Amino acid sequence: MANKEKLFTEFTAPTKQEWLDKIEVDLKGADFQKRLVWRTNEGFNVQPFYRREDLKDLKTPDSLPGEFPFVRGNKKDSNVWYVRQNIIVDDPKAANAKALDILNKGIDSIGFKVPGKLVSMNTIETLLEGIFCECIEVNFMTCQRHSLELAEILKSYWQKKGYDKEKIVGSIEWDPMKKMVLKGKDVSPVLAFGPKLAESLKEYPNFRGIVVHSDALNNAGAYIVQELGYALAWGNEYLQQLTDAGVDVDLAAKSIKFNMGVSENYFMEIAKFRAARLLWAQIVKQYEPKCDCACKMIINATTSTYNQTLFDSYVNLLRSQTEAMSAALGSVHSMVVTPFDAPYEEATDFSERIARNQQLIIKEESHFDRIVDPGAGSYYIEHLTDALAQEAWKIFLKVEEEGGFLAAVKAGTIQDDINATNVKRHGDAAKRKEFLLGTNQFPNFTEKSEGKRAYKHQCGCGGVHHQGEESVAFKAIETTRLAADFEDLRIHTEETKVPVAFMLTIGNLAMRQARAQFSCNFLACAGYKVIDNLGFKTVEEGVDAALEAKADIVVICSSDDEYAEYAIPAFKYLDGRAMFVVAGAPACMEDLKAAGIENFVHVKCNVLETLKEYNQKLGI
Repeated sequence: MANKEKLFTEFTAPTKQEWLDKIEVDLKGADFQKRLVWRTNEGFNVQPFYRREDLKDLKTPDSLPGEFPFVRGNKKDSNVWYVRQNIIVDDPKAANAKALDILNKGIDSIGFKVPGKLVSMNTIETLLEGIFCECIEVNFMTCQRHSLELAEILKSYWQKKGYDKEKIVGSIEWDPMKKMVLKGKDVSPVLAFGPKLAESLKEYPNFRGIVVHSDALNNAGAYIVQELGYALAWGNEYLQQLTDAGVDVDLAAKSIKFNMGVSENYFMEIAKFRAARLLWAQIVKQYEPKCDCACKMIINATTSTYNQTLFDSYVNLLRSQTEAMSAALGSVHSMVVTPFDAPYEEATDFSERIARNQQLIIKEESHFDRIVDPGAGSYYIEHLTDALAQEAWKIFLKVEEEGGFLAAVKAGTIQDDINATNVKRHGDAAKRKEFLLGTNQFPNFTEKSEGKRAYKHQCGCGGVHHQGEESVAFKAIETTRLAADFEDLRIHTEETKVPVAFMLTIGNLAMRQARAQFSCNFLACAGYKVIDNLGFKTVEEGVDAALEAKADIVVICSSDDEYAEYAIPAFKYLDGRAMFVVAGAPACMEDLKAAGIENFVHVKCNVLETLKEYNQKLGI
């Protein structure tokens, strides 16, 4: 007979207040709110711990997998997702060969980026030769004006092949509003294709023709809650337009798919996908569909390019791996892992192989595909799901009050919001409030760019412009990757002159080592050559060693108390033969400034602006 005795019944569970009392003791008088409560960029606070009682008013833990409102995923029996890779179609025959190759290497979802000028039956027959569309997911990206034509061609091709219509899974990524948001181009006339596209594909229940590209907002620097709120408004705009045009609501909802980004915020991203399904199901429900299955949100997740870096680019693998894990645990439909070299080149065979394997590792070795919604019941994740849903709903309602997503885009309020966030994040990166490992924090001291430059990727339109789309009619989203400012500075330094920064370490051993390490990391962010040292007995010995090393910058590294003794004598002995910098912000800073010392590096510095200033002083 099984032993049903509960474990640990002899122990009394501590109350929440007892935990708080213990924390207060350990903080030794420090402010609990300031030290332990995380004030997120998403508009809500995160506590340092959660208990079951914190979830008593939440509805999400009561949901079941595969059932409305689908917060726990669209499936009941597994968490399997499609492993997707996109292919740019310049030569249909070559693209087909590549597709056949990667289908034998773990891929079961293909995204073909087809230029509008190549849309034809011949192209589709060549692309899909040897590919059984009943067995894999197929997606197509092309010029918005050619999407309906492409849909008709695909239907004819599938009918000729005799495929089961219910087994065709995938999408045509028609989304004219993406161009309006990102580029400010007025493509309003193309919106009329939406209802026709939905009707054209109505016999293919698992093939969707309209896609919301909120991943574009993610790659423009949007915070998680912004991407989520605007994605919902974006999708609702298409849903409203389709139903207003007479498309049945069930068909309209089943015509829409979401391409969402994934950032590095691990648990928050898991919660984002759960909250997204929850809210989208509630939105669709208001249109009174005949079946709850119309309320399912189909999400393709793509790891972010916004936080990718040109320098120390293998760190991009760490970023995209945690992002892929978030997407998988968030129960997405399909996923694209962006290759690590995306910032500076078209993906190579090696980088594409690594990107595929990043998904295969978590799928086939870590078995992320076996457990439905593994985050369910986690007090922390349930709280994040609810908090994100509430904040995103505020954004959704605000957009609706402005007349809907399209009206807000034309007014420029969405673009302004995303642009403001992008500016703030670049400012935070400049001050190292937001870390980019290998770029603004702990850079590789010896790495060179070796000709790497920011790479602009090809769109699926083939660069074709259409009448009426030439001028910018609305505000556009202006963005660069978060690392771009530091990369530009470092490349400029590398191409002009690489200064030598010498650490004059003296005095207290622990402080001089800590400050030398900080200063080396600080200055290497601009590509400076840094020379650390074990320590000097006198400032004169240190200055002489610096000059012998042909230093352009001498950084004195010691303790705050000892700067009063060492800094001014070192500065005077150097006598302008190199730039003099003090590592830290000592109490005697004003006295040091009065003596003529003007350069200090410390944690409150704007790293980017300080390095630009140093470059200017050094004539770089």
